[in-house]
Amino acid sequence: MDSSVLFSLRLSFQVAACATFLVIIFGVYIAYILAKRDFKGKEFLDVLFTLPLVLPPTVTGYYLIVVLGRNGLLGSYLYRYTGLSIMFTWYGAAIASLVVALPLMIKTTRAAFESVDKNLIDASYTLGHSEFETLMRVILPASKRGIIAGGILAFARALGEFGATLMIAGYIPGRTSTMPLMIYSLANGGEWSRANALVLFFTLISGFFLYISGKLGRGMV
Repeated sequence: MDSSVLFSLRLSFQVAACATFLVIIFGVYIAYILAKRDFKGKEFLDVLFTLPLVLPPTVTGYYLIVVLGRNGLLGSYLYRYTGLSIMFTWYGAAIASLVVALPLMIKTTRAAFESVDKNLIDASYTLGHSEFETLMRVILPASKRGIIAGGILAFARALGEFGATLMIAGYIPGRTSTMPLMIYSLANGGEWSRANALVLFFTLISGFFLYISGKLGRGMV
C-alpha cells in the first residue's frame, strides 16, 4: 500500500467512525420516539428518515448541497457568519455518511425497542421508575444486541458510502479521497490491479461486519 492508499484507508475509517458515533446518538433517540410515542406525523417522520435508504445516493447528495452548500439553506448562514463551508471537506463526507447510514440504525433499533416485553416496562413503572429510568434500566439493556447490530451495519454503510460523498465532498487526493472514491478513480484511470486489491479488501471487511451483525441479531454473540 502506498501513501495515497493508506491515507484513503485512514480517512475512510475516520469518516465512518465519526458518522457512526453520531448515528448511534441520533438513531437511538429517534428510534425510541418512533417506537414508544404516538403523535401526529409519526409515519411521515418515519418515511423522512427512511428516504436516504431508498433514494439514489446522488439524490441524497444533491439535497445535502441544497441544505449545506455555501449558498444552501443552512450552509449560507454558516459561511456568512463563520466563513466555514463543509463542501469539499472530510466533514462533508462524514455528514453524507451519517445521513445514508442513519436509516439502518433507526430501523434496527426501533425493531429492538418494539420487541421488548411490555410486561417488563409496565413492571418498571409500577415500581415507581420514571420513563428515563425505565429506558436506562429496562429498554436499553434488553435492546443492546439490536443497537450494537445497528451500529455495526451503520459503520459498514458509512465506510462504503460513495455517491453522496462524491456530491458534497468531491474527490480531492490527500483531502477527501475516501476508499470508495479512490476505487472509482483507479478504475476510471485503468489501474485495475490496484482497484481489484482494494475491492477485495472492502468486500472482505464488509462481509465481516455483516457476519457479526447477523450473529448479534440472532443472539449468537
